[in-house]
Amino acid sequence: MKRHQKTDAPHEDFKRCCQQMHKYQDSSVRMIYEYYKDDLINILGNIDTHAVLRQLSEKNVLNAEDYMSIANECEGDVFPAKLYQDILDLGREAVIGFWECLSALWKDYPSPNLLAVLNEINHTGEDLVQQILLDEHGHPLDPDLKASQNEHKQHLLKKTENLVEHRPPGTTKEPQEFYLNERYVNLIVVSTDEFRERPQNELKQTGAKHEECLKKMKTGLEHIFPNKLFRRNHKSQCVPHAVMVSGVPGIGKTTLVQKFVYDWVTGKHYQRFAFVFFFRFRDLNRLGEVSLEDMILHQYPYLENQIGSILEHPERLLFLFDGLDESIHQMDFRRSKLSNSKVKENLGEIVVSLVRQRLLKDCSIMITSRPTKLTSVDTDVFQRIAEIMGFLYGDRLIYFKKHFGNEELSEKAFQYVHENDTLYTYCYIPSYCWIICTVLSMCFRDQPTINDQMMTSLPKTVTQLFVTFVSNILANNSQTEEGARELLTSIGWMAEDGVMNHMLVFDKRHLESFSVRNDNHLSSCFLMESGQPPELDYTFLHLTLQEFFAALVHFINYSPDNLQKSLNCDSYKDGRAEIFLQFLCGLSDSSTRSMLKSHVGELSTQAARHVISWIKEKIEKRQTNTSEEEKRALLNIFHCLKESRNKDLALQCLGSRTRFELSDVPLNPIDCSVLSFILESSEKIEELSLNKCRISAEGVRKLLPALHGIKELSLAHDNLHGSCTGLASGIRNNQTLKTLYLSDNNLEGPDISELMEVLPTSQIENLDLAQNNLHGSGTDLASRIRNNQTLKILDLSDNNLEGPDISELMEALPTSQIENLYLSHNKLTEESCTDLASGIRNNKTLRGLFLNNNNLEGPHFRDLMTALSTSQIETLWLSETKLTDRSCVHLASGIRNNKALNDIDLSSNNLVGPHLSELMTSVTTSSIKELNLSGIGLTDEYVPLLVPLSESKNLIELDLSSNTISEAALSHIRELIMKSSSLKKIEICGKGISSEAVRELQNTRPGLTVHIK
Repeated sequence: MKRHQKTDAPHEDFKRCCQQMHKYQDSSVRMIYEYYKDDLINILGNIDTHAVLRQLSEKNVLNAEDYMSIANECEGDVFPAKLYQDILDLGREAVIGFWECLSALWKDYPSPNLLAVLNEINHTGEDLVQQILLDEHGHPLDPDLKASQNEHKQHLLKKTENLVEHRPPGTTKEPQEFYLNERYVNLIVVSTDEFRERPQNELKQTGAKHEECLKKMKTGLEHIFPNKLFRRNHKSQCVPHAVMVSGVPGIGKTTLVQKFVYDWVTGKHYQRFAFVFFFRFRDLNRLGEVSLEDMILHQYPYLENQIGSILEHPERLLFLFDGLDESIHQMDFRRSKLSNSKVKENLGEIVVSLVRQRLLKDCSIMITSRPTKLTSVDTDVFQRIAEIMGFLYGDRLIYFKKHFGNEELSEKAFQYVHENDTLYTYCYIPSYCWIICTVLSMCFRDQPTINDQMMTSLPKTVTQLFVTFVSNILANNSQTEEGARELLTSIGWMAEDGVMNHMLVFDKRHLESFSVRNDNHLSSCFLMESGQPPELDYTFLHLTLQEFFAALVHFINYSPDNLQKSLNCDSYKDGRAEIFLQFLCGLSDSSTRSMLKSHVGELSTQAARHVISWIKEKIEKRQTNTSEEEKRALLNIFHCLKESRNKDLALQCLGSRTRFELSDVPLNPIDCSVLSFILESSEKIEELSLNKCRISAEGVRKLLPALHGIKELSLAHDNLHGSCTGLASGIRNNQTLKTLYLSDNNLEGPDISELMEVLPTSQIENLDLAQNNLHGSGTDLASRIRNNQTLKILDLSDNNLEGPDISELMEALPTSQIENLYLSHNKLTEESCTDLASGIRNNKTLRGLFLNNNNLEGPHFRDLMTALSTSQIETLWLSETKLTDRSCVHLASGIRNNKALNDIDLSSNNLVGPHLSELMTSVTTSSIKELNLSGIGLTDEYVPLLVPLSESKNLIELDLSSNTISEAALSHIRELIMKSSSLKKIEICGKGISSEAVRELQNTRPGLTVHIK
C-alpha cells in the first residue's frame, strides 16, 4: 500500500490541488500563493529554466521568449523571484496555470518542497485559508490578555531587535549591536533524521556533508524556511507539535531562534501562537525544582497576573529551548509523568513532559542542540527534525559584504578566502565567517592599498588565522609580555580541560580553579558572559577558539608529560580533539609561532619537536593498517601534517612508497586538499587508489595538482557524475597517467563526452568504464578510440550497450590499438554478433574479447565464430551467454580455424548434447591451453565425450566444476588424464564422490594438480 502511495501520490496530489484551486475565490488563490512564496521560489530555482518557461508558455501563462534573455542575465534567486512575482501580478488564471505546470514537470524535477506544499494544501483543504489568516492575525483575545501579549511582545522586541557581535580587537571595548534585519543572513535548514555516532569532529563532518546536502536539496532534502518549521510534515503525516533543530557550534542556532522570535513579535509569521516563551538551557541550569509556571515567571515576571489565563489555551503557546547540549539536566524523552503546571519538578522533567504532550497538551515546542548530543537522545518523539547547514556560496558573499561595508574590501577578502580550501570550507559556519572577516579587517586596517604582496602575507592555515586573531588582540591591548603569557596560560589550561571533557560553558568556579581573572578586560576579548551577576556563565567566542587556546598553552608552558597526555587524545572515537590536534601541529611551524613572539616571547621549540616526533610515530604506525578506521585515522594525521606546513616531514613520512590507497574512506573537499598536499610532497607515488571515497566535484578539483606524477589512478565507486570537467582537466595532456579506473560512477551524457574528448591527447593505456550507464554513448566512445594509438585495454562491462552503441564501437575498433575489450553484462543479443564480427574480423591488435553474461544464442552467433577464425584473438570468454548444444557446431568451426586462441571460457552455458563431441574434437586440433567447461550441464552420460581432449598437445588446464559427475564416471576422467601428455591441472565437482576416489584420481599421474570443488 505504501509503495502504491509513493508512486501515485504526487500525481493525485497535483490533481486534487488544482481542483481545489479552482474552487477558491481570487483572494484565496492569491493568499495561498503568497503564503508559499519562499517554497515556490526555491522550487523554481531547482527546475531547469527552459523547461519551466516552455511549460508556462504551453499553458498560456506567459510568453517564454520574453523571459529567455532575462533568465540568462540573472544569478541566484533573482530570476525565480521575478518569475514568481510576474505570475502573481497576472492574476488567478496565471497562478492556477503555474500549479498545473509544476504538475507536468514533477516527473523530471521532483522537489521535496513541492511535495510538502501539496501535502499540506490537500490535507488542510478548505481550512487552509483560515489557517493562513490565523497565522497573519492571530486569535481574538480579551482586553487584559491582549494587554499582556503586547507587553510580552515589547519585552521580546527589546531582546531580539538587535544582533550583538563581539567587538573587533582594537576598537571599542563594548560589544557591537546591529539591527537584526540589516545584519541577518539566511541560513539553510534541511530535513534530516541522521543522528549517529560521528567518527569525525562535528565541524569537519558537517562541512563534508555541506556539498552533498546542496546536491540533494534539488531532489532529496526539503529546504525548511523558518515560517514553515511547524507546517505539516508529509513524512510523519501530521502537524508537528515538537520540533528539533540541530546544528554544530557557531552555525547560528541561537540567532535563528532570535530571528524566529523577532519575526513573531513583529507579526511576520505564526500569529497563531498568542505567546512565545524563549529559554536558554544554560540559564535554566541554575534552577532547582520548579513548576512550569515558576519557570515562565522567573524569566517573564510581568505575566504573573495572567499566567493562569495564558496556560488555559495550550494550542496557542510555543516554547523555544535553545542549547540542549548545554543542559545539566537528564532528559529521557521515552517517558514522562508530569501533567500539572503548578507541580514542582526537575527542569528536565518539565521539558520532556511538554515534548511528550503530557503537560499542556497541544502546545508547541522547539528545541535546538548540537548533533553530537542527539546521538544519545530518543528523537522519535519529535515530529520534525531539521539541521542547520549554514551558509550557501552566495550567503557567504553577502555576509562578507555586510561585515566590511566596502565593496572592494569584501570582494578581495572573499576571493582570498575562496582560494584557501580550508578557510573557505569552514565559512559555512557564521561565527567562523565572523572570525575570518575580523582577522582580515585587522590585516586591511591602516593599509593605503590592498596589493598582491599584502594578500600573500595573509594567514594561510587555520592556525595562522587564529594566531593573527590573538596577536592583533594583544597588539591593541597594552600588555606586558609577562602579563600576556600569564593570561594565555590560565585561559589555555581551562580551555584544554573543556576540550577534553566536552565542556563549552564555564562558571566562576572554573575561572577560579584555573586562575582566570574575569576582571581583566583582555580576557573579555576571548570570553563571552551570559546571565546576571552574580550567576554568570562564560563561553569562548567559538569552540574553535577554545581548541586553539588549548593547543597554544602547551607552547607557552611546555611540559612533556602534559603534552604527551594531550596528544594521546587522538584515541577518542568521537573526534572531539581533531581540530585541537591540528592546532598543536600548526604551532609546530616556526614561522607560525613567530607571529606571536613580539607579544608573548619565544614559544617552546621543544614542544614543536615533541609534536613532530608524534606525527612521525603515528604515520609509521598506521601506514601498514588497512581497516577503514585506521585509514581515517591516518588521514586525520595528514590533516595535522598539512597544518604544520612541513613538506620535508611529509616527504620523510611517505618514505619510498610508490602506492597510496585510501579506498572506502569518504573524502570531503578538505580531505582532498590535504591529500593533494601530501601527494605533492612526494615524487615517488605512482599508484593512487581512492575507490568508494564518494569524492565530490570540488574534491576532484582539489586533487588535480597531485595527479601530475600518477601512473595509475583508481576512482571506482565514487559517484563522479557531474565531476568529469575537473577530472578531464586533470588528465588532459598528462603524460604519466597510464591506467584509469572509473567503474561504477554513473557517468553518462556530458560526463563521458568530456572524458572521451581528452582521451586522444592522453597517454592512457588501460581505461575502466564498467557500470556507468553508458547506454547511448556509443558515438562519443567510438569517435575517441578511433585511431587512438595508446589505449590497449578498454572495459565497458555492465553498461547496457546494445544496438547502435555496439555498432558504432565495432566500426571504430579495427582502426584502434585496443588489445583487450570487455563487454560483459551489456544485454547484448545474438543480433549484436554481426557487429561484433565486423569489429574482430581481420583485427590485428585485439587479443582478448570478454562477452560474459550476454544473450548470444541464435543464428547470428555463426557470424561471430566465422570472424573469430580470421582474428588474432587469444582469449575469449563466453560464460553465461545462453549458448546451447546448437552453438557447439559454430564454436567448433571458429576454434578449429583460429591458430591464436589459447584461453576460452564456456562456463554456465547449457552445451550438453550430440554436438558437444564436435566441439571437443575441435579443441584437440587447436592451440587452446585453458578450457573452462564449468556448469555446462555435464552429466555421466556425456562425460565420455571429453576423452578425445587427451589428444590435444596444448591443453594445460581443464575446468569441469559445477557439473553433475558421479563417482561412476570418474573412470573416463582418469582415462583422459592418463592419455593426455599436456594436461597439468583439472578441476571437478567433488559432490557425491568419496575421498578415496578423489585420492585415486589425484594419484593418476605425477605432476598433475587435481582440484576438487
